[in-house]
Parts: sequence; C-alpha cells; structure tokens
Amino acid sequence: MSAYWKANQRRLAPWLFLAPGALMFLIYVLIPIAQSIWISFYDWDGMGEATWIGTANYVELVDDDAFYTSLKNNVIWLVLYMLALPVGLMIAIFLNQNVRGIRAYKSLFFFPFVISQVVVGLMFSWFYAPDFGLFYRLIEWATGTGIAVLADERFVTYGIIAAGLWPQIAYVMILYLTGLNNVAPDQVEAARLDGARGWRMLWYVILPQLKPATFIAVVVTVIGALRSFDLVSIMTDGGPYGSSRVLSFFMYEQALSEYGYRMGYGAAIAVVLFAIMMVFISGFIWKMWRDETER
Repeated sequence: MSAYWKANQRRLAPWLFLAPGALMFLIYVLIPIAQSIWISFYDWDGMGEATWIGTANYVELVDDDAFYTSLKNNVIWLVLYMLALPVGLMIAIFLNQNVRGIRAYKSLFFFPFVISQVVVGLMFSWFYAPDFGLFYRLIEWATGTGIAVLADERFVTYGIIAAGLWPQIAYVMILYLTGLNNVAPDQVEAARLDGARGWRMLWYVILPQLKPATFIAVVVTVIGALRSFDLVSIMTDGGPYGSSRVLSFFMYEQALSEYGYRMGYGAAIAVVLFAIMMVFISGFIWKMWRDETER
C-alpha cells in the first residue's frame, strides 16, 4: 500500500482533499434534492403514510393562482436585484480610491452586509410604517398623502425588494473591491498612455479583468433573488392578501405552516424553483467555461 501511495501520490492527493467536501455535498445537497423530487410525486403530510399521486401536484400548480403570483414576484425580484451589480461596482470604484477617510466610508458601506436579514426587515418595516415611518412622512410631505407601502398590493413587492437590495449591494461591492485589487496596474498605466480615460478605461480595461468577480456577483445575486424568503416572512408574511408571496415563501406556506402540511405540494414548488435556478446558473457556468476555453 505504501509503495502504491508513493507511486501515485500526486494523482491521489487532490482526491483525498476533495473527498470530505464531496461527501458533505452528497449528503446535504444532492441527496436532499433527489428526495425532494421524489416527495413531489406523493401526497404526504410529513407524519403519516405517503400516497403516490404521480404528477398531480404539478398539475395542481398549473391551475394555482397563488403559484403564478409567486412566480411573477420572483421575476420582479430577479430583474430589480440586478441593479445591485452596477451600483455595487460604482461604490467599489469609489471606495478603491486613496483619499482621506476612505476606511470610514468602507465601514459604512460594509455595514449592511454584516447585519442580520431579520434586522434589515424590521428596520425597513419601521421605515415604511404608516403615520410615523420616515418614508411615509416624506411622501406625505411631498404629495400631501402618505403611502402605506407594505399594506398596498401595488407597492409591497417593490418595498421588500428595496430592503433586500441594501445588503445585496454591499455584498456585490465587496466582491468587486476584491476584484479591483487584482486588476493589473501595468495595463491601466498602458491604457492611460494611450489616452483612455473615464468610461473607456472602465469598459475596455477594468471590466474585462473583473469577469471572475462579475460571474460570482451575478450567481449570488440570482440565487439571492430566487430564494428571497426571510424578508417576505418578516415584513409582510406574504400579505396583503398573498400579493407579496415568492416561490420560497409559498413553498414554506404549503409545506410547513399551520395552514399547510402538504409536503408533496411544497416539494413540487421547490423542484420548480430549483429548476429555474439551474437554468440561470448553468447558463452562467457555460458562458464562463466558453470564455475560458476561447482564450
């Protein structure tokens, strides 16, 4: 055995380092995914005996208005959450300067990332609160009539997204700050000598070198938008009248809340959400792989 190890040490060592992580990934990610897909074909309350019903849960989803409301809200989350990328990039470029007090600025912009989503949700709930909330007071001062954002079906989803964007922008900013530290200074200097300034410098020199950071930022932003649960639960509990539901909250509502205990139906919602995530993430990974192979 020792002779075999010595002869194949370089080939086996990487697999030994990967083995614990791969085992954890199998147990806590791949197997639960497979179990969720399997459960989605059953009618099960989580306690008693499960009954095989085939694709009935998916057929019911097609006729469920609450599912379409949740799906529409997830699309809105996904589109508006992409604002975190350009805003996070601009803040990162600003914080990458060597000016007086920049450490204090970095701390202020970093702060939303380290606080809990529960705290963010409560802060914005007070911010939007009728009568005493700052946002309500500002709108009332500007227009004469305040808006109860979290109680209005037209605005509630946008209000929650604004709360989610605050820490998400901070996260993207950190990713871009790390990427800016790896930008080759010789390329920047060469571009300056060629007369590149401002947007031309950013577009042709900086952004191409930020592709790895952009890839990670896009992936975490898409995942964050699609799995948006905690802020919805804290700020509105899906209301008013279910208008702020997203797929992850709808899944919880059906499977685990006091009104649900429909594990099979909840699993079917989870499978749909997982499929949507995989479409986006697979596309990003394929594009990144193609870009790397074309070099």
